[in-house]
Amino acid sequence: MKTLLFLLSFILSIAVSAQDVTYLVKEAEQFEKEKKDDDALKKYQEALQVSPSDERALFKCSELSSIIGNRQTDKKLKADYFSAALTYAETVVKQYPDSANSNYAMALALDKISSMGGTKEKLQKLGDVHKYLEAALAIKPNHARSLYLMGKWNEDVSGLNAAEKAALKTIFGGMPSASLPAAIDYFERARKADPNYLLCYLELAKAYKKNHQSDKAIEILNRLIKLPPKTIDDNGYKAEGKLLLESLL
Repeated sequence: MKTLLFLLSFILSIAVSAQDVTYLVKEAEQFEKEKKDDDALKKYQEALQVSPSDERALFKCSELSSIIGNRQTDKKLKADYFSAALTYAETVVKQYPDSANSNYAMALALDKISSMGGTKEKLQKLGDVHKYLEAALAIKPNHARSLYLMGKWNEDVSGLNAAEKAALKTIFGGMPSASLPAAIDYFERARKADPNYLLCYLELAKAYKKNHQSDKAIEILNRLIKLPPKTIDDNGYKAEGKLLLESLL
C-alpha cells in the first residue's frame, strides 16, 4: 500500500512539474512577444529550475543570452552573456543532438564568442560554426535562423583577405567553399522561411549592394521599412535600412 501511494505521489509530482514548465514557458513566450527579452530569459531560467532538461527552455536561454549579450556595451557583461549562451548551447545540443534549434544555438553562441576575440580566435571558430549550421539545416532545411547565419558565414569567409584564408587552410586543412552569391542565396532562403525576420532583410540588402546589385538592394530595403517591428532591435534595423536606402537612391 505504501509503495502504491509513493508511486502515485511520484507520478503526480511529475505531472505538476510538467504543468509548471509549460506555464513558465508560455509566460516567457508572451514576454518575447511583448519585446521584454530580459523578463523572458528569467522565465525560461525559472522553467529550467523546475525541469533542467527542458529542450525549449534550454534553447531559448542560449539564444536570448546571445541576443541580449549582443546589445551590451560593457565588454565584461557582453562576454558573460556569451559565455552563458555557450553553456546552455552545449547542454541542449548534448541532450538533443537531433534538434535544429539545438545545433543553431551552438553555432550562434560560437559565432558570438568568436566576435569578442581577435582574428585568430574567429578563424578557429569558423569551422565549428559551419559544422553546427550544416547539422541544423540537415535536420530542418528551412530553419530560418540557421539559413541566415549560414549566409553571414559565407559573407564573412568570402570577405577574408589572402593571409586569413591561408591561415584557415593551415588550421583546418581546407574549408568549405564560400562566396557572396552563396550568402545572398542563403539570406533569400531565410527571408522566405521567415518573412518577418527584419535583420535578414537588412543583411540581404547589404549583400546585394556589395555584389553591385543596387536595384535588388533597393527592392529589399523598401520592403524592410514597411515591415512592423517584432523584436527590440527591429526599429534599429529599420532605421539603418532607411539610411542605406536613401544612399542608394
